[in-house]
Amino acid sequence: MKLWFLGTGAGRPAKHRNVTAVAFQLPEPSSNWWLFDAGEATQHRLMEVPLKLSKLEAVFITHLHGDHLYGLPGLLSTRSFEGGETPLTLYGPAGLKQYIDTVFAISGTTLDYEIIIKEIEEPEEIVFSNDRFTVKAGLLEHRVPCYGYRIIEHDQLGSLLVQRLKELGVAEGPLYGRIKKGHAITLEDGRVIRPEEVIGRPKRGRIVTILGDTSPCLRAVELAEKADVLVHEATFEAGLEEKAHAYGHSTTAEAGEAAQKAGVKQLVLTHFSGRYSNEELSNLVQEAKKRHPDVLAARDFMVIVIDRDEDDSV
Repeated sequence: MKLWFLGTGAGRPAKHRNVTAVAFQLPEPSSNWWLFDAGEATQHRLMEVPLKLSKLEAVFITHLHGDHLYGLPGLLSTRSFEGGETPLTLYGPAGLKQYIDTVFAISGTTLDYEIIIKEIEEPEEIVFSNDRFTVKAGLLEHRVPCYGYRIIEHDQLGSLLVQRLKELGVAEGPLYGRIKKGHAITLEDGRVIRPEEVIGRPKRGRIVTILGDTSPCLRAVELAEKADVLVHEATFEAGLEEKAHAYGHSTTAEAGEAAQKAGVKQLVLTHFSGRYSNEELSNLVQEAKKRHPDVLAARDFMVIVIDRDEDDSV
């Protein structure tokens, strides 16, 4: 799985940094992807990366501030022109449906696919779940209702030990598929082969947490617990906590502290104030590293590959 940072700035676009949008690319062999926030001109950023709008299957909006939302209507419209025909689900705070309905009604926009809008009703709830992933939303501390999202990949069955099957005299074919699904098989000579004999250890599911704008709060830490990657805003540098909190934001040091408390593997800072150039991001990283050892500063078009460690087994 991968994270594509399409915009890493706060408030308004800058020459070196667009406003917030993060794409979550599902694990291979899927070519589908999800979008977290859609600041102004997100669809323009997508022209620079190999993600097709027709393969977008869900959009998760953290809150209804413009720098996280203004790019959504245009992107939804363009998806029709890009061959998008499958239903698309939007998740976000109350008011998201009214916003989309109003923009489309006034502009006369029509789509070639169905939009399903699910507004989050509780401070904490599971908003999505299928056979591969669960997504939990949690209310953060901001000036308007704002959510963070915890993407939980379910634990996967271990790999089929093909060489072991051959040694046991199991011919390739339907029996491989049956035992891979967790069923015992009986051979012609009466021997019973159980899944645990020929399947490797289950693989631990990965966890990715993407937070919206927030001042330090307990729920941010809870959403990030033991995550492989935490994407946390760092609007201001350490020492500007009072200014950050006045606007519902965090500093680099506070992002690092949240990562440390949650026990995450990697912290990725984003949502930087326009006062900081890209050349200054290394200084911001060093501030966060005083609290957590593994820190990156996101830049527009940066890609993070989230692999499993070799010992990531259940």
